[in-house]
Amino acid sequence: MAEVMQFKTESKRLLELMINSIYSNKEIFIRELISNASDAIDKYHYLSLTEDKLPKKNDYEIILSIDKENKTLTITDNGIGMTHDELINSLGTIAKSGSLEFMEKLKEANKESSDIDIIGQFGVGFYSAFMVAKKIEVRTRSLYDEKGKGYLFTSTGEDTFSIEEIDKEDSGTEITLYLRDNNEEYDYDDFLDTWKIKDLVKRYSDYVRYPIKLKKIVEVEENDDNAQDASNDDNQSNDEKEEDKKKSSKKSKAKKKAKEKQTTIEYETLNSMIPIWKRNKNEVEDKDYNEFYKSKFYDAYDPSMHILVNVEGKVNYTTLLFIPSKAPYNLYSEKYEKGLQLYCKGVFIMDKCKELLPDYLRFVKGLVDSSDLDLNISRELLQKSKVLKDIADNVEKKIVSKLEGLMKSDFDQYLEFYKNYGLNLKFGAYEDFGAKKDLLKDLILYNSVNEEKMISFKQYVEKMKEDQKFIYYVSAKNKESVMAMPQMDVIKKHGYDVLILTDDVDEFLIRILGKYDEKEFKSINQGDLDLLDDESNEKIKELNEEKKPLLDAIKEALKDDVKDVILSKRLTDSAVCLVSSDGLSFEMEKVLSAMPNNQGMKAERVLEINPNHPLFNALENIYLNDPTSIKNYADLLYSQALIMEGFSVKDPVEFSNKMCELMIKSSNK
Repeated sequence: MAEVMQFKTESKRLLELMINSIYSNKEIFIRELISNASDAIDKYHYLSLTEDKLPKKNDYEIILSIDKENKTLTITDNGIGMTHDELINSLGTIAKSGSLEFMEKLKEANKESSDIDIIGQFGVGFYSAFMVAKKIEVRTRSLYDEKGKGYLFTSTGEDTFSIEEIDKEDSGTEITLYLRDNNEEYDYDDFLDTWKIKDLVKRYSDYVRYPIKLKKIVEVEENDDNAQDASNDDNQSNDEKEEDKKKSSKKSKAKKKAKEKQTTIEYETLNSMIPIWKRNKNEVEDKDYNEFYKSKFYDAYDPSMHILVNVEGKVNYTTLLFIPSKAPYNLYSEKYEKGLQLYCKGVFIMDKCKELLPDYLRFVKGLVDSSDLDLNISRELLQKSKVLKDIADNVEKKIVSKLEGLMKSDFDQYLEFYKNYGLNLKFGAYEDFGAKKDLLKDLILYNSVNEEKMISFKQYVEKMKEDQKFIYYVSAKNKESVMAMPQMDVIKKHGYDVLILTDDVDEFLIRILGKYDEKEFKSINQGDLDLLDDESNEKIKELNEEKKPLLDAIKEALKDDVKDVILSKRLTDSAVCLVSSDGLSFEMEKVLSAMPNNQGMKAERVLEINPNHPLFNALENIYLNDPTSIKNYADLLYSQALIMEGFSVKDPVEFSNKMCELMIKSSNK
């Protein structure tokens, strides 16, 4: 007779919370029940090695079976099973875990538990099944039971449960879920579909170490075995043979009519059991990793590289990482989700764990499998912990180390990687006020005016000329536009290389870096380049004093636009250029002006004029003959410099009119 008992906690309220709040995804129940089954087998296997009472087994398995007619799903294991008292303690008391208690006993006995991977440690996984089941039956038998009996536990997940003795031949546990009726919110019949069960097992429990098998009833056509053993017997007369044929035909027709097909039971193994990251490295080839990546992360192309790391120590984990050969189309979209898949002892926990990757490595795909993670009660989310941070820090260092190695061993392949993800590395070095600049600075590359391929800061410094003090750079679209810049005049004369900055973040990054290998960075269109010898410097200084009235007149004409007007030390061939003072650069101004809530920040502009250019002599003559007209020429000069620097002129119509007036005056002379 069945015993009816109350749950030992405020069960109804707690069960409601567990069913409706703890788990956000109903399909999680199958992961929980399979994990419990795996734990039960683990316990049996461990105890069978240490105690004579348990016979040895080599046929451990977890069986799933579907009964569509009765709307049931059954999970069966041949593990340790439960005694009467264990049923009450483990299933009758919510949040009491038999797995956790088992591990604690091992610790108390000072026995090693490293060879047994107990997954369930919260005591609530079983109750997740009530999200999809209106009633659950648990048939179980433990070889430790004093009566040698099996037991049936029945509950609807409300106030009470019942336990009664049953006959059960083998040890282990069978859990039968009577699925809820479909409603507008959910179709519970999905869990009666073979494809759905296969998908869930593959997603959540593919790497459980024991075979998870789906029991299937298969119909097969009956073989025609009606041939007579003695049909060709020479001793039979023709009449006898004919009579036998008639009898055989009647029997055959009757049999086919009664039953044309027969059924048989087959078992299909659904899980891989041993994950690729736990196999012997010598047994796995690159093509195996490539195929795993493409099927796991839905990419049509092989990854550019993979990284496999096993760590044993204070924190034990394995990580398998991939860098896609092509950047995802939405990599920089707000909708793109970074993160690594997370497994705990081979059981899938979550798809994208953001905490395992810094934002600049958002393009990395892969997974982490650890037995040391602090999971919350539902195993769906991670608790904030030092363990997680330690894993994340080490994953980041391994990726950076892999990239550093690739850069040295195969620079061309690294260039292919950099074309896809170089911008990410730049942001990584810049963000958080350059917290990771030292980690990433040697991975950053730029094109330059003297090199055909992109180069690193280290390569630039190694090729610097003996008299060169700075690492020169300029923001531009490409090498051709840089070579046409008037600011390049004096640089070309010295033969110095110049890094070409093409991304918005570049100048901000350079400012954060400050210097590399004790060499400061210097923009060719900002501040004083100081590339002239003492004699030339002194000459320019004297000329600035001598031509001060003209320069002051131009400065006054442009007082709303420029901070200063000076004779240039950097121009040798070009007539004029616009540079910025030390501080905010032109490129920074452009980036900031495109941002929301722009505060109108502008770089301080300095107009530089080449004193050796014929244009300067023409300006002097104009100023001497008609000082009042210098304003129009100053405006034209400034507009010309703006255009060369990539800025728009304030008033295109006015600029055009002044150009026309100047051309008319010139033609009338």
